[in-house]
Amino acid sequence: MAVTMHVKSDSEVTSIDASSPPRSPRRPMYYVQSPSQHDVEKMSYGSSPFASPHHYHCSPIHHSRESSTSRFSASLKNPAAWKQLQRRHHDGDEDDGGGSDDDDDEGDGEGDGGQVMRFYVVCFVLSFVALFTIFSLILLAASSPYKPKIFVKSMVFQNFDIQAGMDQTGVPTDMLTLNSTVRIFYRNPATFFGVHVTSTPLELHYYQLKLATGYMKKFYQSRKSQRMVMTLVLGHQVPLYGGIPLLSGAISHLESVSVPLNLTFVMRSRAYILGRLVKPKFYRSIICGVVLQGNRLGKHLNLTNSCIYND
Repeated sequence: MAVTMHVKSDSEVTSIDASSPPRSPRRPMYYVQSPSQHDVEKMSYGSSPFASPHHYHCSPIHHSRESSTSRFSASLKNPAAWKQLQRRHHDGDEDDGGGSDDDDDEGDGEGDGGQVMRFYVVCFVLSFVALFTIFSLILLAASSPYKPKIFVKSMVFQNFDIQAGMDQTGVPTDMLTLNSTVRIFYRNPATFFGVHVTSTPLELHYYQLKLATGYMKKFYQSRKSQRMVMTLVLGHQVPLYGGIPLLSGAISHLESVSVPLNLTFVMRSRAYILGRLVKPKFYRSIICGVVLQGNRLGKHLNLTNSCIYND
């Protein structure tokens, strides 16, 4: 019984072996590189495959199926090889992309054009500034010969009085009150600009002691014009503290008093050319010697030859 079963099994094995087809030897595993999109486009436009840098071999359908099957089975067996194959396809697509180079070239061209345009703009601005500066310096140099003509013509003492009194702290002393008027001749000889004229306070001094002060109103003098400026110089209740010996005890006979004084001030003239971009300035310091005489009150004292003018 056991022998019969053994024979039967041998027959079964023999029949199974005879009926099963012989196995074909395992083909070697290989990889096929698919063409990139750029090469496909070249082939679609009629380019010859022999002219392209890559040569592709056409194989029957069953070979492509077998190759894809073998690649899939190989990917299951060796995942690292499948990742390497995908990486090769990705690198090939990036290498075949020619549009990015063109875009970079176009971007570089636009960048160069922008740099050239900025260079021209900077050159234009610098040239304009240089020319405008030169033109302004020319105007400033051309205006320097047109200095205003200033002369102190005369001075009139309307009132002169001395009386006993006390200062703000209660110290008894002689108090001086003085009213006078100064006449100043002003002329603008410029042919192409007017001037704005101001002045520092007009002050009457007996050496270091200030006796009277006057303020001249500012004015505008147009080109090639002139005027006579009148300014009041006043002193009210000025304490003397014995600083003027000539006036000590002269309260009763002021008609015989003669006191030398100094009139000082600075006249400032400023022109505005091209708006406020070119502003020539003319300063003139004036010192005039004048004598206060008690017997000549209300009369004009000629100061034409009694003043010193410093620019």
